[in-house]
Amino acid sequence: MASGGMPMDAVVTMSVLLEGVLYGFSILMFIGTIWALTYNCRVQDINRPIAVVAVLLLILSTAHIVVNIIRIEDGLVKYRDTYPGGPSAFFADVSQDTYVVKHAFYVMQTLLADGVVIYRCHAVWRSILVIILPCVLWCSVAVTGVYAVYSCSQASSSSIFAETLAQWVTAFLASTIATNLLSSGLLAYRIWTIERAVSTVRASKSSVMPIIRVLVDAAVLYTVVLFIALVCFVCSNNGETVVVDMAMPIMSIAFYMVLIRIAINRNTPSYLSTTREISSKADQGHSRQYEMKPLQVHVCTLTTAA
Repeated sequence: MASGGMPMDAVVTMSVLLEGVLYGFSILMFIGTIWALTYNCRVQDINRPIAVVAVLLLILSTAHIVVNIIRIEDGLVKYRDTYPGGPSAFFADVSQDTYVVKHAFYVMQTLLADGVVIYRCHAVWRSILVIILPCVLWCSVAVTGVYAVYSCSQASSSSIFAETLAQWVTAFLASTIATNLLSSGLLAYRIWTIERAVSTVRASKSSVMPIIRVLVDAAVLYTVVLFIALVCFVCSNNGETVVVDMAMPIMSIAFYMVLIRIAINRNTPSYLSTTREISSKADQGHSRQYEMKPLQVHVCTLTTAA
């Protein structure tokens, strides 16, 4: 299927510029996240898994933009006069190593970001049953993403909109949208219901509604970007290249903004009281799964004849 919209050389140039701007903003957000994780904390109290995820997101975003810069240098300088069809044909060729590698980084970062949302959902619900469907969708993201990247590396067609590739890319984007919406919705709903339950007995007026709002904002931001990418792809518009490249730093920004929002309220006494109440309420809901039964004790007396 023929692509539409701007020429590929102009599209790739625009995508690198916009990704660079968002990448710079994500660097600032990363610094804020590390500060949030380490401020007034002892080394043993730092949340190491979250810190590792933050660093991995930075590494993947950095690797992606580096490969993109190499790709634009190859198309506009190195192979400008030697590649058949010129720069536009070079950038449209999905079998190029730089194209395959940068989309492999994109798939890895998507799996990491979606996995973190599912982990948060499990941590709040404390139930395996709740995350079964998100995990199935996550597996769908992994399968379709890996196969899409593999298909690109083996493609005989020079267009990402070829039918053999388009079906896998469409399934990948749809799966990650569904995973993000479902997991974020379950997470926000659980926090909201517990917050509503404890609000009647809480002494202070503080709440975790700011955290719920930032969770929703992050989910909406990421989902809107993915939906635009999906629409562009279904319409065979070259703009999907710009949106997908922008999605890399946006994923990191969405993750960082949640952590920074939590850190802003973390040290306030009312917030600490609220989170303890919510944790207590969650523990009570979890303990209801196990019914207490009466315990009978039989005491035997042994008499020994002298």
